[in-house]
Amino acid sequence: MKHKTIIEPFKIKMVETIPLTDEKEREEFLKTAHYNTFLLKSDQVIIDFLTDSGTSAMSTDQWAGIMRGDESYAGARSWDRMREAIHDLTGFQYIIPTHQGRAAESILFTLLGGNDKIFISNTHFDTTRANIEYSGAKAIDCIIKEGMIPSSLHPFKGNMDIEELEININKYGEKNIGAVILTVTNNSGGGQPVSMQNAIEVREVCKKYHIPYLIDSCRIAENSYFICKREKEYKNHDYRSIAQKMFSLADGTIMSAKKDGLVNMGGFMALKDQEMSDACTNLLIIREGFATYGGLSGRDMEAIAQGLVEVFDKDYLHYRIQSTTYLGENILAMGIPIVQPVGGHAVYIDAKSFYDHIPVDHFPGQSLVCDLYLQGGIRTVEIGSVMFGKYDDNGILIPAPMELVRLAIPRRVYTQSHIDYVIETFEFILKGKEKAKGFKITYEPKFLRHFTAHFEPVS
Repeated sequence: MKHKTIIEPFKIKMVETIPLTDEKEREEFLKTAHYNTFLLKSDQVIIDFLTDSGTSAMSTDQWAGIMRGDESYAGARSWDRMREAIHDLTGFQYIIPTHQGRAAESILFTLLGGNDKIFISNTHFDTTRANIEYSGAKAIDCIIKEGMIPSSLHPFKGNMDIEELEININKYGEKNIGAVILTVTNNSGGGQPVSMQNAIEVREVCKKYHIPYLIDSCRIAENSYFICKREKEYKNHDYRSIAQKMFSLADGTIMSAKKDGLVNMGGFMALKDQEMSDACTNLLIIREGFATYGGLSGRDMEAIAQGLVEVFDKDYLHYRIQSTTYLGENILAMGIPIVQPVGGHAVYIDAKSFYDHIPVDHFPGQSLVCDLYLQGGIRTVEIGSVMFGKYDDNGILIPAPMELVRLAIPRRVYTQSHIDYVIETFEFILKGKEKAKGFKITYEPKFLRHFTAHFEPVS
């Protein structure tokens, strides 16, 4: 007989105390943080779904690796292990370590970007877009139409729109395209996967126009799970071999190992082209560190090497995806509109539909973020017009295509009782949804405003 209950495929060997606050305390904490959950202190949070980046719990084998970390400045044994693990997974010859994914983005887009350059992605995430725009280049999203409809049940809503990709290449000119970037899974688009067929089609377009093709692979293990389950040609393939095939299509990859690397710090880029690798290495040494550590300690590199193996374990990935699905399906059943199907690393709430009485220029997503914290001490993040909205020449908000709230679930950290607590919090929010009010921004920086912006409730 097969059990219905999905259990955590691990035992808990160490615990960290969760501070249990009450609603009155949280009201003061949130006010002091200017209604921005990024500005809360961790000991003011009960369940932290702000991000799945760098928040994983590491395994006994990873901790064992940390103890043997070689902290030599150059040529450390730990670097050899990390490089071999990355080469075995990606097939790329030229591997450059960085302290996290956005550092790799900064280096690569500095060299590929600049004025008049265009980067095309299924959907650029916040730091990717910021690094591109900071270089003077322009970032264009090119996702299939189903990817912009939260209720659509398309199995691969993260796919790039191939026709729109070619239209943009012809519009701007192939020589002006810095790179095409395929993000797997598509974080900004609801954590939705990309099919292998779509990855192949993107490759064919890039080959036709001689454009660099990059994969943002920070959640490639989770994406491989979906390919195995939803793309019939790969139903008998193991998850690692699926990832290896996807890497083989590209000219390079950037990875924040803080996601599917199962570590708290680290990242890398891996490339086919030696000339580009040499240029990136020169910048790496200036900005990050020597070529064999790139801002990482030896113990970090040991943990990454082990994490890139563990993440493809079939029992782990099954638990990971099913536990996320459990949260999504339970709140959907009670009437909370979410991005469907449920993605791998997070559940995304359609805040625009849920708080349909709050106009987009009053940021319904930010309102839900604050309500989740007030009602349950749950920290989440808005992925809508706070994060991606722009202003026109008259200072009027150009809203984001979707107003989402992301509940990003750290890997191997929370148990089912924690998830049930989150579901119960949504029951409270559902009962009082009509009382929810919007917010206005009182302070914002030029780039990445969602990290440090200040808000006030709209009276």
